[in-house]
Amino acid sequence: MTASGRALSVELCTDERTFAALAEEWGKLHGSCPSATPFQSHAWLHSWWLSYGTPDGLRLFLVRRGDELVGAAPLMRVRRPMPKLMPIGGAISDFCDVLLAEGEAEEGSLALADALAGAARTALIDFRDVRPGSAVERIYRHWRGPRCRLRDSTCLELPALPMPDLIKRLPTARAQRIRNKVNRLGRLGVEWRVVSHEETEPAVRRLLELHRLQWEGKKVTPEHTRPRFLEHLVRSVVPMARSGQAAVTEFLFEGAVVAVNLHLLSGAMTGEYLYGFHPRLRESKLDVATMLLRASSELASSGEGRILSMLRGDEPYKYRWCPETVHNQRFLLAGVPTVPLLAATAGHSAARHSAKKVLRRKPAVQDQG
Repeated sequence: MTASGRALSVELCTDERTFAALAEEWGKLHGSCPSATPFQSHAWLHSWWLSYGTPDGLRLFLVRRGDELVGAAPLMRVRRPMPKLMPIGGAISDFCDVLLAEGEAEEGSLALADALAGAARTALIDFRDVRPGSAVERIYRHWRGPRCRLRDSTCLELPALPMPDLIKRLPTARAQRIRNKVNRLGRLGVEWRVVSHEETEPAVRRLLELHRLQWEGKKVTPEHTRPRFLEHLVRSVVPMARSGQAAVTEFLFEGAVVAVNLHLLSGAMTGEYLYGFHPRLRESKLDVATMLLRASSELASSGEGRILSMLRGDEPYKYRWCPETVHNQRFLLAGVPTVPLLAATAGHSAARHSAKKVLRRKPAVQDQG
């Protein structure tokens, strides 16, 4: 299927083998898209598809100028609870987006909007967790049919600065406490290193084993314990580490690896994706959050990145660093026949948001009583 797009062509790809073969030109496109994150890399998305994809669900909209790939919308079709086109990457990806090569963003977004308009007649297009400044925003601006923008997940971000400079941003008393914790790490002899490409696979496996131990007997994200998640991480992170899109750090204490942290990298951002640590670190009164952030800040500030992202989630421990709050967005795009799907999805999202606000207020009300 092709659609005219102002001297561009848009092809709908549903073949998994063709998706696999796109690695090289997808990588070139990813590198030329200013808003791209590691979650739009071919290694991440294709690996995700192998672990989580559904039969006959692949929907890749590929924009070409001649033979050159200049845009891509990596989507999949789902049928339940309602027919939708959703980004490949699912809930384990912190950001979703389309890819548009620099210099092709305006025409490319128009071409994708035209192509997606046809698909929107039979399925709601639902872009979750879109980071501000992403390429999807252009498609939303060009959309001529029914549409809706909603607030989605919360992300917390820090500037990519060395640890001493991050500490200087904190209130005086808190800054001193953090310095004391950093000094304790030095006295205890805690060390960290970025593993080599050849060591990435065993380090990722060690990460998930430590993550399991860390959460043993507690409520853990169920997906992180499943074999398909391990398979996806190993399959994607190894080539991403080789290409500079991922870095795995190991932490050594008393001669043993006691923690592993996985960072996903783009030109402007270092993201803390997942970590695991041995429970015995709690017994040593070693501050794990400070240990991890010290290494992350050194990694982020050593490159050209401007942002150290703690990615999705507003857990209380993150706020000790005085981060900036950034809200992901959700974009719903519909055709006239799928307006009821848009209304139902927007209504459900609003109800969930209201319920979360009530739950957050409830403990405070109880405390006052």
